[in-house]
Amino acid sequence: MALQTWLAFLVACWVISLSPGAGAIASMSSGLQYGFWRGYWNALGLQLGLALQIAIVAAGVGAVLATSALAFTLIKWFGVAYLVWLAVKQWQALPAELPGGEAPRAAGRPLALVLRGFLVNASNPKAVVFMLAVLPQFIDPQRPLLEQYLVIGATMVAVDLIVMAGYTGLAARVLRLLRTPRQQRLMNRTFASLFVAAAALLASVRRAVA
Repeated sequence: MALQTWLAFLVACWVISLSPGAGAIASMSSGLQYGFWRGYWNALGLQLGLALQIAIVAAGVGAVLATSALAFTLIKWFGVAYLVWLAVKQWQALPAELPGGEAPRAAGRPLALVLRGFLVNASNPKAVVFMLAVLPQFIDPQRPLLEQYLVIGATMVAVDLIVMAGYTGLAARVLRLLRTPRQQRLMNRTFASLFVAAAALLASVRRAVA
């Protein structure tokens, strides 16, 4: 991949990653609940989901997804259901008062957080269709495709890891200000509402018809 092309793609990656979406909400939610170091496992799961999406596009399966109404719909509604489930879990999260200190952090299991992040990204068919439309613009068909997709994948994952670290860390810092059950409950329900909003946005997505 030519340096100029890669630089243009790098800028696009920052714009895409910084745009608020289900991944950003999941990262902030994890940072709020578990703190930065434990909550960041969610971001690793998001990258596995992102890597899967890139692999799907590279393998040409993305074209099938883009043209198959059934496949698109099944994955989309699975994603909607999962985001709603996350909203319910967030809404039901129990606050706990810690006088004179910071709010206690739940001991989330790393593997569970990785799976959570993976499912958030992997269950969004619109992302695959979006990549199918965008990534080929940065691909030179005259050069080895595998190497180019590896560079693209590594760039997207690296940028997204940095951005999600920011989202996770921001929420983890906010956590220190939540000292009362009322404050914690309000924040949990705010994130629950954001998950519902992300689910509603995904539910409104329609497959583009050629």
